[in-house]
This record gives sequence, structure tokens and C-alpha cells, in this order.
Amino acid sequence: MVWASAVAVTAVGIGGWAGLSAGSGGGRGDGAGAAAVRAAEVADRMDLPWPREGQASIEVEGLGSLGSKGGQKSVPIASVTKVMTAYVILKEHPLKDGEKGPEITVDTAAAQEAHSLSESSAPVREGQRITQRKLLELLLLPSGNNVAGLLARWDAGGQREFVVKMNRAAAALGMTRTTYTGASGVEPTTRSTADDQLKLARRAMKDPVLRAVVAMRDTTVPGVPGTVINTNRLLERPGVIGLKTGSSTPAGGNLMWAAEAASGTARHLVLGVVLGQRPQTTPAEGLQAALETSGRLIDAVQKDLPGALAEHGGGAVRS
Repeated sequence: MVWASAVAVTAVGIGGWAGLSAGSGGGRGDGAGAAAVRAAEVADRMDLPWPREGQASIEVEGLGSLGSKGGQKSVPIASVTKVMTAYVILKEHPLKDGEKGPEITVDTAAAQEAHSLSESSAPVREGQRITQRKLLELLLLPSGNNVAGLLARWDAGGQREFVVKMNRAAAALGMTRTTYTGASGVEPTTRSTADDQLKLARRAMKDPVLRAVVAMRDTTVPGVPGTVINTNRLLERPGVIGLKTGSSTPAGGNLMWAAEAASGTARHLVLGVVLGQRPQTTPAEGLQAALETSGRLIDAVQKDLPGALAEHGGGAVRS
């Protein structure tokens, strides 16, 4: 098992999540090395059902890495790419929680791509004016490739220019094994690792708007009857609060996920990434495998983390 470096255990979780108290081993000022040891010791007390193929990486906010599997080779990530698209859009055009943002006009390309039979898309019409917040929902829930292109053109004038921003943001986050070549992830040349995508997940969950959007089970499209369902079916499970699916024939099934694990009255934020499940099959088969693999990991973390922390002597503090 390869252990990722951990953050200091004294950190308090974001958004109401709890971290571990400074007294959970090693004392104060013992540095990231001791924190990584503590995280590894907690993980050793857990029975995590790591996938037999592809890659996976998991961490607990305020504790650190529970481990990684599958190596560090960059692989296609499909629509998990859209988390970076949303991150860059919100970095360039910040929204406060509850704000809708400016209205953006649906262009010809986005409207035509809405009728694609080969790519995921959102049902939008040319000339329609849709708020930034709503477009983020249509980007992340039904995984609209057409919306990814629209947002890239709105922000940077074109996808090529937007991709420069995506790769710049990845470099700033320390995602050294990641290359973005498009805003949607449809290109198999967009590649990354589970560890790198976990760095993005960590940042994504710190943005209240992005965090709220990825937790939504469904949304609506202005002028279109009915609802649009989130492709992340794990949101139906207790404690699952995000993040993003991705699937294609070359990539297989991928999932960046966020869940809560309860320990007494405290809630710990757990982040995970699973990549490369059943590649070279159909996107539907790959996605189903990624959901099942991630579901087993989430179940195991929610079941075993409280006991592993207790055995290690780690007390939780309320944020």
C-alpha cells in the first residue's frame, strides 16, 4: 500500500465537519510525518475493500490519507474533468452561497450539442438565458458536455484558452500527473490519477456553491418540464454528499465522492476517488462498477472509522 502525505490532525473540518484533537497521538508540533503515521495506524485498523482494478485513494479531513491503490500512472478520467471546469469557473467568477450569478446566453454550439446521441448533454435552447448557478447544476448533475463548452467559451472565449486555465489551476494544486485537454472530459487525452483528483476534491468541497451543487439529487431546466437527475446515484445513500461521476469506453467508470462518517456527535468528511473500473466496456457498465466499488468503500469507512479512531485514542472535537 502506498500512503499519501497527511495534513496536520489539529485542523478543524470545514462546513461543520470535525477534525481530530491535538491529543490524538504524538503531542503538539510533531509535524506532518507524525500525522501521516497516525493516519496510517487508523487505516490499519480498518478493513477497506480496495478495488481489484484501476485506482483508488481516500482521505479523511483533519486526519489524512487512508491509503491509495493502483499506482500513479495517469489514466483517462472522463467527466470527472467537470469538477475542474466548475472549480475554474467559480475561481474566475465567484458566487456566494444562494447567489445565481449573471445570465449567460446559450449559443448555437451548445444548443446543437444538446441533441447529441453520443455524448451526455443538457436540454438547452439557442438564445436561452440561464444563470451561472443553474449552468453549474447542468454541468455537474446530468454531466452536460454542451454546458462545459458553453461555460468555457463564456469565460475564456474558447475551449483552448479555457484549458490553459484548467492546467494552470491543476499545477497550483500540486496535481503533477494531470493534463486537461478539454472542458468536458470527452477527450481520452485528459488524464490524471486518483491521488491528483483527491487534491481537487479537497479544494472543491471548500467552495460552498460547488459543495451545494454536487449534493443535489436533481434540478430543473428553465422552460423544460420535469427534472434532470444527478448521475451520482450514491447520493441516495445516507451520508453521501457528492461529488462527480465520469465514464467512457477508454476511461471505464470513475467517481470522485464525498461522504460523512459519524463518530459520536462528530461528523468527519471523507473524500475518495475511484478510477478505471471496467475500462474498454460500455460507459454504463463502467459507471455501474465505479458506483458499486465506491459504495463498498464508503460503507466500510462509515462502519469502521469510528472504532478505528477510538482504538487509536483519537477524540473528536466539534467545529
